[in-house]
Amino acid sequence: MDISNSLIGALGMEVVEVGEGKVIMTMPVDERTRQPFGFLHGGASVALAETAASIGTAALIDMQQEVCFGLEINANHIKAKKEGTVTAIAEVAHRGRTTMVWEIRIEDEHQQLICLSRCTVAVVPKK
Repeated sequence: MDISNSLIGALGMEVVEVGEGKVIMTMPVDERTRQPFGFLHGGASVALAETAASIGTAALIDMQQEVCFGLEINANHIKAKKEGTVTAIAEVAHRGRTTMVWEIRIEDEHQQLICLSRCTVAVVPKK
């Protein structure tokens, strides 16, 4: 999977770990991910959360027969951040046949909560 020409590459996201029902990813807080006032953009946090949930879902399905898409996401932005790195820890909360629900904690380098998100990912047959 080539991620260099995708949102993942554009925002500097990196996959740290993909396990059974768990994904860990990082993203820098820099000029690519800040809003005009100098803080981490909420949309960048949401992009990181949905990406982690989607990668986690892809790891749990048969990608030869199925594909997955983000269906719904919510996010509570808890703390502002100006620089450094954030880490998304995504864990599957519901593993269904047609949907999966993921809980994603985005933390800073000191394990302080930056954003708490929940994402539902749809699983559909390839046509």
